[in-house]
Amino acid sequence: MTTMELNVSPLGQVEGDLDVKVAITDGVVTDAWTEAAMFRGFEIILKGKDPQAGLIMTPRICGICGGSHLYKACYALDTAWATYVPPNATRVRNIAQACETLQSIPRWFYAIMCPDMVAAQYSSFPLYEEVAKRFAPYVGTSYQTGVTLSQHPVEIYAIFGGQWPHSSFMIPGGVMSAPTLSDVTRSISILENWARQWLEGQWLGCSVDRWLENKTWSDVQAWMEENESQANSDLALFIKWALQIGLDKYGQGYGNYLATGTFLNPDLYTNPTVDGRNAALQARSGIYANGQYFDFDQMRVTEDVTHSFYQGTGSRHPWEGVTEPIDPAEGAKQGKYTWAKAPRYDVPDLGYVPLEVGPLARQMMAAKPDAADFQDADPFIRNIIDELGPSVLTRVLARVHEAPKYYKNVQNWLKELDLHGEFYVKPGEPDSGKGFGSTEAARGALSDWIVLEGGKIANYQVITPTAWNIGPRDGNSNVGPMEQSFVGTPIENPDFPVELGNVAHSFDSCLVCTVHAYDGKTGKELAKFRMGGG
Repeated sequence: MTTMELNVSPLGQVEGDLDVKVAITDGVVTDAWTEAAMFRGFEIILKGKDPQAGLIMTPRICGICGGSHLYKACYALDTAWATYVPPNATRVRNIAQACETLQSIPRWFYAIMCPDMVAAQYSSFPLYEEVAKRFAPYVGTSYQTGVTLSQHPVEIYAIFGGQWPHSSFMIPGGVMSAPTLSDVTRSISILENWARQWLEGQWLGCSVDRWLENKTWSDVQAWMEENESQANSDLALFIKWALQIGLDKYGQGYGNYLATGTFLNPDLYTNPTVDGRNAALQARSGIYANGQYFDFDQMRVTEDVTHSFYQGTGSRHPWEGVTEPIDPAEGAKQGKYTWAKAPRYDVPDLGYVPLEVGPLARQMMAAKPDAADFQDADPFIRNIIDELGPSVLTRVLARVHEAPKYYKNVQNWLKELDLHGEFYVKPGEPDSGKGFGSTEAARGALSDWIVLEGGKIANYQVITPTAWNIGPRDGNSNVGPMEQSFVGTPIENPDFPVELGNVAHSFDSCLVCTVHAYDGKTGKELAKFRMGGG
């Protein structure tokens, strides 16, 4: 048994451990079990607290996407308290949310995806020398600049939010900001400098507008050969390398997706309500399952605890959710194997279905028919899925495709700010009510459900993108989305199953990952491979 540890920042600095046990038969993964090995209990902590406690507590759930947690926690209270949110405040919230995701994209690609892609077992492939030169951890020329420059977008977040991470400047009724012209011009300068140095200068090798002209896989192939700058870009090198080492051949998953959407239209969501949310989303919500699109309805979301270290079995809607932990040793006797619950969605005529969340899901919703004029309508990733199928490659392409799109969004919102307008209107604070707030964190759909009684939190449930993706089997024995994505993965060397790392890191789960490899015939543990550390 060979154990290898990769200290891949920032993955090793966020909460908990994700253990992935896989069964391997004749060199191919045939089954998988994902185990979240750490109990957090934020829902228990928040129960009985002041309604605004979620604004302080939930951003501490994650040090990478704390702004996303604040965004959805704030909208949960906005809907519960029936607030008025000035358009300026919505723009500032959108700017902050998008900037946090912009910093996450290069950090994830270079610091989490790249270490697997420069593994020694790929050294015989023609492009290996160039890939290692650019992408090797810490010493790679592109690794160093990509990770270093990734800090610039969250400098904009800090201008509006006072700090990053763990800001609490978004509050029911708006934001605690009074930006000046200097703040806006400085933010525009930071954004454009980041784009010039990394997004356009290093990653794309062309302008953002040129990249966004691509609508099909054929367009991408032509783009890579259009000129020397694009051919030598980090993105073109990644695509060529991914095709060489076979990242387009595995990691498929179910091919069913969920996005709750994000970026509210400032003029259409001044009075946030749960029912009015879908129509106001710029990045649209929706479900894609069994080849069909469906509208997103938060009432169809449940969490199943049959195989989770919580009391009981079966599933509940989050407003009725219960978080009662049990001793894992006792849970194991009941067939439970993880601290993660199993989120499921009741798809019409299909029942409770495991759904993948994340950039791939978001970009599938961008191709959904009948977009309003202000909504994201983009067939690009859907075309690549239709041409190549889902895989590690397409999951990565979906995420990096968001960088130029979010860059353009932030540019527009900064220019639309009315510095003489309102940024906050004090709301009423009713003693009772129910709220739902959601966004799309870098890793996928992130949502809060809050129940207020007697001026206190009676129930608070958080469903993270990692829970959607790494959740376990449910009461009907349906495996979770990541568990399914491991199935069919070829393992060249069981002593160093780097292919499992490629799959796991394409999801960018907000957990350290440890993979145990088992032979499906003998049950013998073949290897333990640590991805991340710290």
